[in-house]
Amino acid sequence: MPLLNRAAELQAEASEWRRHLHQNPELLYDVHETAAFVAEKLSSFGVDEVVTGIGRTGVVGVIHGRHGKGRTIGLRSDMDALPIVEETGKEWASKVPGKMHACGHDGHMAMLLGAAKHLAETRNFAGSVAVIFQPAEEGGAGALAMVEDGLMDRFKIDEVYGMHNMPGIPLGSFAIRKGGIMAAPDKFSIVVKGRGGHAAQPHRTVDPISIGAQIVTNLQLIASRNADPIRSIVVSVTRFQAGSSHNIIPNDALIAGTVRTLDETVRDMAEARIKQIAEGIAAANGAEAEAVYERYCPVTVNHADETDHAIRIAREVAGDKNVDPDVDPSMAGEDFSYMLNQRPGAFIFLGNGETAGLHNPGYDFNDEAIAYGLSYWVKLAEQRLGS
Repeated sequence: MPLLNRAAELQAEASEWRRHLHQNPELLYDVHETAAFVAEKLSSFGVDEVVTGIGRTGVVGVIHGRHGKGRTIGLRSDMDALPIVEETGKEWASKVPGKMHACGHDGHMAMLLGAAKHLAETRNFAGSVAVIFQPAEEGGAGALAMVEDGLMDRFKIDEVYGMHNMPGIPLGSFAIRKGGIMAAPDKFSIVVKGRGGHAAQPHRTVDPISIGAQIVTNLQLIASRNADPIRSIVVSVTRFQAGSSHNIIPNDALIAGTVRTLDETVRDMAEARIKQIAEGIAAANGAEAEAVYERYCPVTVNHADETDHAIRIAREVAGDKNVDPDVDPSMAGEDFSYMLNQRPGAFIFLGNGETAGLHNPGYDFNDEAIAYGLSYWVKLAEQRLGS
């Protein structure tokens, strides 16, 4: 397959970076050592500009091509790890108790650093490449923080692209789709306020547990009876907390969970229905309910033309049969959506092979994938910018 001629050499070096980063995971915006490592590498490659502190702890490196002025393309990697105790048993396992790179952001950084090194050496393009290293993807909206800190305008970015490894997709393969590829991952909480009392005298109480159970059951009707069957939605209750003893009916009950949607109209409907169901059932039973719906990042929507370009590049790297151009969307969320809302671009999945799943204590990024991701980045930058 037409990987970069230097792919094997760069993969070996990038694997060393990846394993170093894996051993030293940091969370959310507290990625100071990680950001310093990235910035030092970019400077050592001869990157023209290395700017730190974008979006609090983000890093941006700018590489100018040798064929004159032109547009700027942005390539993004995330940097943060997860609060998980690692169980891989690898020699390069996390040295930080309770933290690990369980989503492959260490691999994402290694691939983009390798691409930056090659692009800084060759500069076979017009215009500029901005390599973007983002903090706080895991629930901290680091992409939004970088956007609000002027990322797109300051670096004059015209298009922006992202990549994420995916266990279950064969090694050396890519998957992508036009339109919504990852969901809006919202969360909700409902507090049912009843009237507690002795469990032997339920008629003297307003039982928040039985009322909460009705609410949980009816929340499932949002997907089965309120949403258009061809428009995806997930409503999952993940917490139900109430009571402290076998003989006490409590005053309150807490219900919480997540909503995943790929369409803004379905998202609006779900928010409205959760509040209606909670408040209506509570009122019908003589209780009150307070429902809070919190929106996180938007749906990750791939732009049509840029997705076509990404598919073409992926096929050059991996071969036609190893690129799925219409993969099923994921109901997981991705804050790269904030960047795609600002500029056209596309988000692609890279196969990690048959490994443990993301966010699993037994997961590890597959170093053999580095050559494919690195080659994709380089070819994408060179061909989108031209000479």
